[in-house]
Amino acid sequence: MTRPKAAFPQTADELVFLPLGGSNEIGMNFNLYGYGPPDARQWIIVDLGITFGDQTTPGVEVILPDPTFIEEHAKDILGIVLTHAHEDHIGAVAWLWPRLKAPLYATPFTAFLLREKLREKGLLDEAKITEVPLSGTFRLGPFELTLLTLTHSIPEPNGVAIRTPLGTVLHTGDWKIDPDPLTGPATDEAAIRRLGDEGVLAMVCDSTNVFIDGEAGSEAQVRATLNALIGQLKGKVAAACFASNVARMDSIIRAAEANGRRVCLVGRSMIRMSQAARSVGLLEGVAPFLSDGEAKHFPGDKILYLCTGSQGEPRAALARMADGSHPHVKLGKGDACVFSSRIIPGNEIPIRNLQNKLADLGVRLYTERDHPGIHVSGHPCRDELKRMYQWARPRIAVPTHGERRHLLEHAALALDLQVSQAIAPRNGDMVRLAPGAAQVIDEVPAGRLYVDAGVVTPENGDALRERRHAASNGVLTVSVVLDGRNAVASGPLVRSLGLPGDEDYRLEEALDDLAGEAREALQRLSADDRDDDGAVESTLSRAVKKAAFRIWSRRPVVETTVLRV
Repeated sequence: MTRPKAAFPQTADELVFLPLGGSNEIGMNFNLYGYGPPDARQWIIVDLGITFGDQTTPGVEVILPDPTFIEEHAKDILGIVLTHAHEDHIGAVAWLWPRLKAPLYATPFTAFLLREKLREKGLLDEAKITEVPLSGTFRLGPFELTLLTLTHSIPEPNGVAIRTPLGTVLHTGDWKIDPDPLTGPATDEAAIRRLGDEGVLAMVCDSTNVFIDGEAGSEAQVRATLNALIGQLKGKVAAACFASNVARMDSIIRAAEANGRRVCLVGRSMIRMSQAARSVGLLEGVAPFLSDGEAKHFPGDKILYLCTGSQGEPRAALARMADGSHPHVKLGKGDACVFSSRIIPGNEIPIRNLQNKLADLGVRLYTERDHPGIHVSGHPCRDELKRMYQWARPRIAVPTHGERRHLLEHAALALDLQVSQAIAPRNGDMVRLAPGAAQVIDEVPAGRLYVDAGVVTPENGDALRERRHAASNGVLTVSVVLDGRNAVASGPLVRSLGLPGDEDYRLEEALDDLAGEAREALQRLSADDRDDDGAVESTLSRAVKKAAFRIWSRRPVVETTVLRV
């Protein structure tokens, strides 16, 4: 659907912003900027991330943005610019790069992790990565891009100043204002103020914490709190945080060492992130990490396990510890587990289950709810947003990185701060930023792709639809054996998965009744009809589905098999 456009000549240059992920949701950031006349735009992509599956996507762990619209314009993509290395900003690159085949631009830390992802997909020799230094400037066609140093919960987070002949856009990426970030420099306030002095047409800005008053807090405060807490604990200590939060890793490691504990990294992503951090000069001066095989020979009060799995991920290190299935790390009574992370919405149930398993082992739990100082957010709260608007002074506010209510609240805040115009697009809304007033001028497809068993599938693909249906309604299998005269030699036999019985009506009785219904339906078929396997299967399926709905008020998946002897 195309919305009415203002009266600009179709040959006139336009600057447009198009989110295909990350607007109306937190995660899966995928933002496009286009410049030129509508029929000859050139594009840059800022971030290409993933989100994760939940209970509504059984069997699907990774979800990608659908690049169909921009794939059709792949020859006009000048580059993919990555603001930082979080999965919701770079996680889809290796999956989708073959469909886009555009050069990649990232700072050294992000580039290190990007190469690992591309190597795993066999794309490292094909995809061109240009490392851009912090605060570096480079040009892509009509776009001149300057990286702006910000602070966040990962090394080398960048905002991007995007200069065009029609005006400058400040794309913030993820950020906060931390005067003492511990890993990397503080936010470059001076550079943002200079940009504001030059004139900022629009700011596309993080909305995650727009409902929270005050400021997110400093990592230095977290380090002091962790140091004091770990100093009080006895026995083994497991600490869980996001592996990408290198500042938190550093804080936990140094708190452990300050209290006489050696550190063991547990989980592949934790090890990989430590290697990336060391590649850019971080984690300096800490003792060598122990392997999990070495750590088990240390006294419990001399070891700290730094683990993946803070979100209850079933295959992560902490989940295996809670299940007692980790080959080297065992936790029990007198030990402690520190969750130095927030709960991502949607993960409440797996985290609660994980924590209950740990508690059942006798492990004492410490979370941000009962010890608020052990975690701070990496995103700006309202006071930080206000300061960013004071520095940048944009004419247009474009909230992103938030659910619908976040974007609308952010837009209202910007207007309260005397920003001339605020527009809160949904994924797929093409916003013309210039010339003229900002407005949505078009809508393009903006869906999702699922990574299902390593295969990229459509959002509404048959496999997931069937899996959801089976999960809600159960499965019945019906088999029958026919002889050479098309008479029933054996069966029908009905088996079930996921369907109930009780003392009054046992499941075996229900299955016998279903088999009887199937047998009667089959007997009503003529011998000639029974010669057709398709007719037999559809007859059995209809009869069993009808009887199953009468018994359970459900419509289970029914699979039929016809054998002939």
